[in-house]
Amino acid sequence: MTDALPARSQLVAARLREAGITGEIRVLPDAASTAALAAAALGVEVGAIANSLVFLGDGEPLLVMTSGAHRVDTAALAERLGLSRIARAGADQVREATGQAIGGVAPTGHPAPIRTVVDEALAEYPQLWAAGGTPHTVFPLTLDELVRLTGAPVVRVD
Repeated sequence: MTDALPARSQLVAARLREAGITGEIRVLPDAASTAALAAAALGVEVGAIANSLVFLGDGEPLLVMTSGAHRVDTAALAERLGLSRIARAGADQVREATGQAIGGVAPTGHPAPIRTVVDEALAEYPQLWAAGGTPHTVFPLTLDELVRLTGAPVVRVD
């Protein structure tokens, strides 16, 4: 029932329905603001968490949907994407770009489209979990659904 969800998660749920993704947003009792916390709360491997990390690529927002088991190599990713520099976005920049707080950034439901890439390592997991717009909300989806939802290319990020 989406009416019981926080406003940010209701927006994410609407975007999921529009994309034909049937996974329901789940509200967790405790915040799962890191991939490790989300994996522990869900009883899944940390690599199955589609971690939403916001960077600035040449000054523009860049959302990297990475496996919770990976770190992003910003220099290598910048080269792969043809960017001069990728730097981690600050909390205010994340909220401005996504409308969501760090630890709860969903792959969708942002005020405007954000350039996004998806970590190829997520292909190792038949079911992924992503944040649902707040640190307390998550939802399941597949890699194919994540790619369809974001329109993002699958690339190596580490």
